[in-house]
Amino acid sequence: MPAIEEICPPPAWRTQELWPWVATTSRAWLDARSIAARDSILLLPFAALLPPARQAFAVLGGWQPRIETSLTLAASLGPPLADTAGLCSGQTVLDKLAAKALLQRQAWAQRWLQDDTAGFERIVASLVQAAQTLRAGAFEHAPSRRAAFWDRARANLATPTGPAALEALLLQVALEWAAQSTPPATDTLFMLRPAAWLALQLGGPDPVAEGLMQDSGVPALRLQADAAATEPFAAVCSQPSVQRWLCEDFEAEAQAAATHILQGLNAGKAPVALVALDRALVRRVRALLERQQVPLVDETGWVLATTRAAARIVALLRAAQQSSPQAAAQDALLDWLKDWPGAPPLALESLEAQWRGRRHVANPQAAQQLWQRAQAHLTAFAQGGKLTLLQWLQRLHGVLQADGTLERLLADAAGAQVLTALHLQDGGSAAWQQAAGQTRLGLSSLLSWVQATLEESPYLPLPDEAAQVVLTPLARAFGRPFGLVVMPGADHLHLGNGQSPPALISDAWAADLGLDHAAARRTRQHQAVAHLVRADELVMLRRHRDDDEPLTDSPSVEWLLQCRLRAQLPPWPLHTWLPQTQTLDVQSVPRPMPTAAQHLPDPLSATQLEALRACPYRFFARAVLRLDEAQELDAGLAKRDYGDWLHAVLHHFHSTRDYRGDAALQLHAAAEHVTKQQGLDDGELLPWRASFEGFAPDYLAWCALREGQGWYWADGESDHRSAPPELGGLRLRGRIDRLDHGPDEQQQVLDYKTGSAPALKKKVADPLEDTQLAFYAALLGGGGGGGGGGGGANLGAAYVALDAPGAPLEIPHERVHDSAVTLLHNVGSEWQRLREGAAMPALGEGAVCETCEARGLCRRDQWEAA
Repeated sequence: MPAIEEICPPPAWRTQELWPWVATTSRAWLDARSIAARDSILLLPFAALLPPARQAFAVLGGWQPRIETSLTLAASLGPPLADTAGLCSGQTVLDKLAAKALLQRQAWAQRWLQDDTAGFERIVASLVQAAQTLRAGAFEHAPSRRAAFWDRARANLATPTGPAALEALLLQVALEWAAQSTPPATDTLFMLRPAAWLALQLGGPDPVAEGLMQDSGVPALRLQADAAATEPFAAVCSQPSVQRWLCEDFEAEAQAAATHILQGLNAGKAPVALVALDRALVRRVRALLERQQVPLVDETGWVLATTRAAARIVALLRAAQQSSPQAAAQDALLDWLKDWPGAPPLALESLEAQWRGRRHVANPQAAQQLWQRAQAHLTAFAQGGKLTLLQWLQRLHGVLQADGTLERLLADAAGAQVLTALHLQDGGSAAWQQAAGQTRLGLSSLLSWVQATLEESPYLPLPDEAAQVVLTPLARAFGRPFGLVVMPGADHLHLGNGQSPPALISDAWAADLGLDHAAARRTRQHQAVAHLVRADELVMLRRHRDDDEPLTDSPSVEWLLQCRLRAQLPPWPLHTWLPQTQTLDVQSVPRPMPTAAQHLPDPLSATQLEALRACPYRFFARAVLRLDEAQELDAGLAKRDYGDWLHAVLHHFHSTRDYRGDAALQLHAAAEHVTKQQGLDDGELLPWRASFEGFAPDYLAWCALREGQGWYWADGESDHRSAPPELGGLRLRGRIDRLDHGPDEQQQVLDYKTGSAPALKKKVADPLEDTQLAFYAALLGGGGGGGGGGGGANLGAAYVALDAPGAPLEIPHERVHDSAVTLLHNVGSEWQRLREGAAMPALGEGAVCETCEARGLCRRDQWEAA
């Protein structure tokens, strides 16, 4: 068997010198042995190196060897063998299904699944990771040496006893499962007999290429471009074309990277490489480049789950889990509806306004019709119990097809990849069909499977042929003819020792078997950085800190610096990046003074009047522009929600009360009825129900006391409208919590409050400062005008504090009739001014400004006076 010959380039070679050297050295070696170049094969480490290699041979002219990678060469020889169902395939999604089915046949695993579903999913993931690592390690050996690899692995397995018995057992299962894997496509290469094998070693050995050169029996040449493993940086540490930059924080580092790329393009150094070490950081750099209309080729891709197409599928499944908008996550339903083709914009806007409890709902009927159609559309997921994964995916495909979403996904590059990843379009291989047909799960488990699948699937955008910036991982950045390489994230965190090893495989066991281990990862990283230094120009950036965590140089960078010191060379200087700044004069804005004579609201509510008195501009924003602050739908029950619930409970109690029955039982029955009607979660309501249990006896005692004085509940949660003559045609509208009738034809408006009792007392202490009760009195005719309630001077009003010490606590407004008269007079004159075009200025004073949702709109903090 001929020995493998090895030729190395000059120690200090630069990237632009590599490919001419590869071409001339290969040609000379073949000519010296009278081997025809066209009958030889040259293997490269990765596909991105094929264009420069082929171009270098084309410059020489004449026949050239076949230039491939082991994977591209195998693909050209025919399709790979189909995966066998149930075996480890290297495809994480398929392997997890197969591993789950494999474990569920074990009694101990069945018990684990019943007791701890999340824990069972973790051991499935560990099993798959270990099996795939062993499979990949075995496939690095030639077929003739693979049996010896498995024998050695079995001999070194730990006995499954002691504290680590489960881990040892899982590793044993992983090993035997991986050992049965279908042979890889590259096995077909060992049947080839070219005139000679040539292989470029760049960034570490290629096990398949090494096996081919050893077993083929033909002349073989290794073009050894890697430096010696003992001192990989010695030959490159003297290169002067390295810049180091230290930035203050994340944003500064992103701006520095984008600036260097733009400067390089302007200087004619295209193509430029952007090395992806920190995914969040390069996303920011990419956004900065897009602002400057710089196209970019992304060779790394990103997680498919982050695409809008994936979000559509996930939103649909989350919506399908909700049986009603009161039952749970309205946000999940809205997230789906906002991208659903069957949701008209006006109907969707009205439905969201209803669910968020806004004051203005454009079309309630359209909102209800939309929700009915949405529920009907989701009925395909309504069947309870567990179905096979194939059945669920068939239903999902039908739902997507019914509303046109499938067509939209197929027309989108990311959408097509989502459909492929979930096997919604092609149906998958026979192995996939069998595994999915044996996997039974519920709707929530289906959602988890879809999310996990999309998280594990990369999205590769279509390349832009005009792009001159290439986003590439470190392992694919070297050896390529880049005029400039920009590497942000060159710190100990992002350019550290690489990914974590599989949980079940110890580093020592991995090293003994020749699997990937810490030392090998470290060496590969050092080799990669060493080769980047050979580029025309390398810019390394890191930031001083990552949030609160200080960052230092990467171990690879520190090794480079140590090599320079041993060579008696000064370290490459570390420059401080100072972002470009521009000094601008402060531009103050005038106080807003809007007018809206033709757009004033009619009728007027108590809340709108309160806003007008507090700040006219707040009234303008709320009542004229009709701007509402969006409320979170799923933020959990707060005190305000408890107040709404308690209002509804008391109203239901009084409106259905049977005075012949037990009041306490009826009050608690009302609480149960409202809880069920509103679809509230008993667990979330529990703290408030505890307060209610203490409040209920006191409330019933207070009711009995009032009834003893001749007061009885007459109406509640009632809408009222009136047009007092003092207002010149302006109508009032309001919803009154409670109206009681008493002796001598007296009436009393009661407004329930769950706020601070001292604050309520302070409000009524100065009668003219309390708007709400005076407004209700005017609404019911208590101001002497033409109200609809007929109350007049016989009408009283009080707040009832429901959540204060000693509650319920009645806080009366002693002069509500006089306040109502004054309110009508003042509102009438003020409204006339507004109708004539009077301004509604932003006051910018008092406590109102501290919590006003319109402060950013009026720009209080940028006024000239401020």
